[in-house]
Amino acid sequence: MSALEPGTARLLVPTPLSGPGPGPAEAVLVAASPQLWLVDTTAYRVHAARHAPGTLDAQELARAAEFVRAADRDSYVCAHVALRRLLGAYLGMPAREVIVERAPCTHCDEPHGRPVLPGGALHFSLSHCTGISLLAFATAPVGVDVEELVLPQSIAETADVLHPREAAELAALPAGDRSLAFTRVWTRKEAYLKGLGVGLSENPAADYVGTGHVPARLPGWTLTDALVPEGHCAAVALRDP
Repeated sequence: MSALEPGTARLLVPTPLSGPGPGPAEAVLVAASPQLWLVDTTAYRVHAARHAPGTLDAQELARAAEFVRAADRDSYVCAHVALRRLLGAYLGMPAREVIVERAPCTHCDEPHGRPVLPGGALHFSLSHCTGISLLAFATAPVGVDVEELVLPQSIAETADVLHPREAAELAALPAGDRSLAFTRVWTRKEAYLKGLGVGLSENPAADYVGTGHVPARLPGWTLTDALVPEGHCAAVALRDP
């Protein structure tokens, strides 16, 4: 994973995950820096389907079988095979032996919070949408989100998710720029809330992350946009040391 500077915006650039091979040799974390991996569902589908029975656990296999649409099933299987393959590479163990647990819920302390590894030495986050998955790994709590561009007609229906300053920024933009700006701000919010471990159980309008090219600062967290295929936006939230 590298970074580039288009203008004043700093983007994190994911490493594409390919099918062949036992695991990515590049899976080495640098302290205080997230590492991103991008999975193309079309390119990874055959590899994922072949290795799913020996890689995914019983719960993941059962979940995959529940999907009615093949595209949704392929997306899930690709994302979770990739996740286990990468976790195995980082931990130096076979992917099928990786144990993923659930953290306590932030509201009730029951074990149905976000997925975590025992011991907490490695943190990860996963997001997928039609066609691609994005995975983030770090030595500190991390959240990632990738979304297809929100259609203009859908923006008005979801305006309540925006902070008042973000809503004002969006309203000031030309109509043709609002789809990109809204999707950009939404991925930042989702990444941050996933990093916190609360998801959308918290009010996404409570925190200001900005609609512009550079994310706003949040106390204790660093938000960075990620470079993903055209028609998508993505962001990563990393808790500061």
